[in-house]
Amino acid sequence: MTVLVFLDPAFPDGRVADSGTPAILATDQGVTRGDGIFESLLAVNGTPRKVQAHLDRMARSARSLDLDIPDAGTWLRAISTAAATFASASPQGPDEHGNTNIVIKLIATRGPEGANATTAWVQASAVPPLLAEQREKGLDVLLLDRGYDSTISHRAPWLLLGAKTLSYAVNMAALRHAHSHGADDVIFTSGDGHVLEGPTSSVLLAQLADRGGAPVKRLITPNLDSGILPGTTQGALFAAAKEAGWELGYGPVEPQDLFRADAVWLISSIRLLAPVNTIDGQAVGTADVRSRLTAELSALLAQTH
Repeated sequence: MTVLVFLDPAFPDGRVADSGTPAILATDQGVTRGDGIFESLLAVNGTPRKVQAHLDRMARSARSLDLDIPDAGTWLRAISTAAATFASASPQGPDEHGNTNIVIKLIATRGPEGANATTAWVQASAVPPLLAEQREKGLDVLLLDRGYDSTISHRAPWLLLGAKTLSYAVNMAALRHAHSHGADDVIFTSGDGHVLEGPTSSVLLAQLADRGGAPVKRLITPNLDSGILPGTTQGALFAAAKEAGWELGYGPVEPQDLFRADAVWLISSIRLLAPVNTIDGQAVGTADVRSRLTAELSALLAQTH
């Protein structure tokens, strides 16, 4: 089941629409050109997680596209309507932590050609069961060249590499390529050999060391200015990990750093923290260390809001 709530000035809390009937004009530029933006977030027990971070990132994406979108308060009211409508119509069973989760997606397009009016709506749906399985079993990943060097976003901002746009055809093609080769997901690399991100996730790696007899745990993610999307969940985990005594690092990360790491993860708002078992068929770290660190970091992530 999917719930749609359109941001309509005539309905202060959003207009609930039947998801089984057409609701978007065929001339909408989000459909014909992928000209729009979106955010996906998790609502846990009816409460959206990291909602302000998602709204802030959506506003940055909108500025990158010169797209006029509704204000934060309007989105928040529509999110509440969508979550409540979905929960009442399709009660969900608890996950492995006893929580009831809903996927909330915020979407805004440039609207129909020539209309000069943004189309915006909130979508609520169930969390795909596959994501919990990937968190539990881990991922086999391929490295794929994204075709740009790591400095291209500064030289060519019109590529919108730091914005979360609707133009996800390349990302989905990368995932299909991985699946056709027996892998679960992808980590993109730049033309100059830097690790970037996954098609729908951020990349994290852990390094364990001993410093003067004291154990040191370091959590690293690629440079945020290398043309990747700043991850809201990665940012929340970094803040929690710092409080718990982890050292933090921001790239540059190269493929050999992944293979030398004690653990690697793909992290996103809906799938959360999914450990990487292999990259290009080569094992990453050891199963026991990977399992222990995943449990520790997942517990920290569960405490974020």
